[in-house]
Amino acid sequence: MGLTNRLFCGQIRRSPPIFGHLVDGRLFPNQVILSGIGNSFMARYLGPKVKLSRRVGVPIADIPKHTAKRQLTPPGAHGFRGRRLKDYGIRLVEKQKLRYHYNILEKQFRRYIAEASRMRGNTGEVLLQLLEQRLDNVLRRAGFVRTIWAARQMVVHGHVLVNGKKVDRPSFAVKAGDVVSLRPKAHNLARQNMETLAGHIVSEWLNVNPAELTCSVVTQPTPDQIPFDVNTNLIVEFYR
Repeated sequence: MGLTNRLFCGQIRRSPPIFGHLVDGRLFPNQVILSGIGNSFMARYLGPKVKLSRRVGVPIADIPKHTAKRQLTPPGAHGFRGRRLKDYGIRLVEKQKLRYHYNILEKQFRRYIAEASRMRGNTGEVLLQLLEQRLDNVLRRAGFVRTIWAARQMVVHGHVLVNGKKVDRPSFAVKAGDVVSLRPKAHNLARQNMETLAGHIVSEWLNVNPAELTCSVVTQPTPDQIPFDVNTNLIVEFYR
């Protein structure tokens, strides 16, 4: 939105800039890009990724750019020392860790929280299961892509098939018995990613066939099978 001139007390003053864009009366930050047709929009984060790892103090992606010790120091020239978070801050950081790890914006994350609270079982464990069964996350756990952002791009571009049918929604929830495969155009890219991820450990709830580049969902994931340390109790308390 451009700057506008305003006449105030005989002087012309410029209104402060708005760091974002308005859509249907809502202000979205510049790092959040909206794409869609008509009134249906799909939001995604396009800002710097390593800053997210530094913000929460843990690597949100298993690549050297995020796991390096230098990248985990708090923001600032020398890192902010002596910072003590209160209870709200501790819960907030824990929530942000999980949200960044699965590349989900706040509004969609609240929907997962509400859905998990309606289902049977421990709300935190159910929340992890719902997030882990996302299609873009399955590609990451299978080793077909290096990061969750690359997985989202591969799904949105229509390179992923579930039970032989194209699925272009990263939030698609897989279930036991589903078979995830890639279109031939994405085979070379997937093989290159698997070579760079040598030693990648596939999650136990998945069965990957490297020769055919297929991934079968064996069962629902359990919290001990998710390679990301997070305290879900603090996340549930944050939304109470």
